[in-house]
Amino acid sequence: MVVDLDSGRIIYVGKGKGSEALKKFWRKVKRKNIKIKHVATDLSAAFIASVMENCPDAVHVFDHFHVVKLMNEKLDDIRRKVYSMEKDINKRKVLKGTRYLLLGNGADIFDKQHKTRLENALAMNEPLSKAYYLKEQLRQIWSQAMKAMAEKVLDDWIRQAEQSKITQLQKMAVTVKTYKKGILAWYDCHLSTGKVEGINNKIKVMKRNAYGFRDERYFTLRLYALHDCRITRNVG
Repeated sequence: MVVDLDSGRIIYVGKGKGSEALKKFWRKVKRKNIKIKHVATDLSAAFIASVMENCPDAVHVFDHFHVVKLMNEKLDDIRRKVYSMEKDINKRKVLKGTRYLLLGNGADIFDKQHKTRLENALAMNEPLSKAYYLKEQLRQIWSQAMKAMAEKVLDDWIRQAEQSKITQLQKMAVTVKTYKKGILAWYDCHLSTGKVEGINNKIKVMKRNAYGFRDERYFTLRLYALHDCRITRNVG
């Protein structure tokens, strides 16, 4: 699905998740001689390759939500392995049920009891602690005043992850280093795929309300009409 990030309108719907799903879109772009200046995508290798091939001069921003989400997946993997390897029953009790505390934004944890539980879980396991604090530091990449400062924060983050001696974090360091240019491109153009995620949620609701769509063509037309329906409701 391709969305105009200015208007929020769906402008193309393709079938599948690979680069093949975008071929018709790129043909339309070339036929109409459209010059795309800014693009935001997730970390899909197929989408990234497709954008690089068809509009290499565009500023290509990798959505920060998906970068943080990938880091959360690494942290959650570490949490599961730490829990499964822990033999002490009391320590297992502390670790159990901490998933939402570990994956959430630390600044949003106001409850004293929850903070204490999180601190206890981190204090008893070094790999979990390293992963959690690196997850928190990763968010700082997008809150710097200038791109040059963000690059320093990012390089320092990569160095810490590489030196952590934790497999999941070292793999994440490789990913972040590979996508460094697209991550920092956010400072050239403050784009994200947030509108796309919002549309995805609307589509899920629409599918539930209709108990699924058997006619793919009709479903596609409903997707193109989503923006117009929203405007009609606002006006009405």
